[in-house]
Amino acid sequence: MEPTARGARLVIEPQAGYSVAQLDDTVRRPRSQFRHRPPFQAHVRARASRSDPVGTLGFGLWNDPFAVSLGQAGAMRKLPASPQALWFFYGSPPNDMAYATPGVAAGWKAASLRSPRLPAALVVAGGAGLMAAGLLRRLQAWLVAWALSRVQAAEAEIEADLADWHSYELDWRDGAAEFRVDGELMLRAEQPPEPPLGFVLWIDNQYAVISRTRGIRFGLLPTTEPQWLEVADLHFSNVGQR
Repeated sequence: MEPTARGARLVIEPQAGYSVAQLDDTVRRPRSQFRHRPPFQAHVRARASRSDPVGTLGFGLWNDPFAVSLGQAGAMRKLPASPQALWFFYGSPPNDMAYATPGVAAGWKAASLRSPRLPAALVVAGGAGLMAAGLLRRLQAWLVAWALSRVQAAEAEIEADLADWHSYELDWRDGAAEFRVDGELMLRAEQPPEPPLGFVLWIDNQYAVISRTRGIRFGLLPTTEPQWLEVADLHFSNVGQR
């Protein structure tokens, strides 16, 4: 991470292996003690090193759900949980994670994801079953479609160029969440996830496929030049602390 006059630049260096730069407020906190709940507002100005970086990047709220890494370095600190998120998310091809119908499989989007809250053991068993079913791709795709049918999600594509400075706002209230870019409403999600959630800001070189037709796949995307996500004027307001 490189500090700047008004924020920070998160940089990943070119390499064939995994590379990530991340800031969050979930380290060493159990999910029950995550800081953010409605009413919550966040504002940040952001830009990336290029319009089409390789891998994923984003910022917003999540519940740090994964027991194995899925694009964010918050993994492997807690028992897995069903994912919850309110965030601005970018994924380059071959990323394919359209949770809503219709959804945005790859590219730059605003997204709300609310999954049924399940015991950790059930999440682990379900994940293992999905991966094992990869030997039978059609069965795995059917299982993914069934799981996604239990998810309440909303997504909207963002046309703003990632390489240019833009202002991003998240306004999370009881029963709704709104995403704005340069003051323009991009998405209103009527069924946002339940609190509490933690804040995350990252850039990495992974990809994930979680698709009703393609099943599940994960991998790394080698990079040949440094990539970065720069943010400025980040602030929260009306933060519900516990």
